[in-house]
Amino acid sequence: MADQDHAPVVRMPLTVRYHECDQQGIVFNANYLAYADMAAFEFYKVVFGSTNYITDRGVDMVVAETGLRYLRPCRFEDELVVSLSIEHIGTTSLVLGIRIHRGAELVLEGSNRYVWVDTTAYRPTRPGDDIRDLLVKARDAATA
Repeated sequence: MADQDHAPVVRMPLTVRYHECDQQGIVFNANYLAYADMAAFEFYKVVFGSTNYITDRGVDMVVAETGLRYLRPCRFEDELVVSLSIEHIGTTSLVLGIRIHRGAELVLEGSNRYVWVDTTAYRPTRPGDDIRDLLVKARDAATA
């Protein structure tokens, strides 16, 4: 789960749309992962300067594991903020913490573990030093 000691690298606001809600009028659970994925593209821009910086270097990140805790229901037109923090930088993996707030209220927390893969065979690989350096720099800047 997301660790409160890790500061967000990116915060992405969004408004819940009607079609994201289930029959009970609550955001359908899978949409929270879509929100995290949307925030991941913002994360790429903040950390690497563009969404294709890493793929231009022959590597990519794929989700290997997800864990979410739903703390409060969200509904149509709720104003949310999706925050991603760097929880762990491994040799072939990266863990991003996910926290979603409605105002000051935490409504979801969790994490995604990504595995670095090469863009040719999609086999696990190590990212280049430049990628790791940018991740460390972003994590340190967030906690400063």
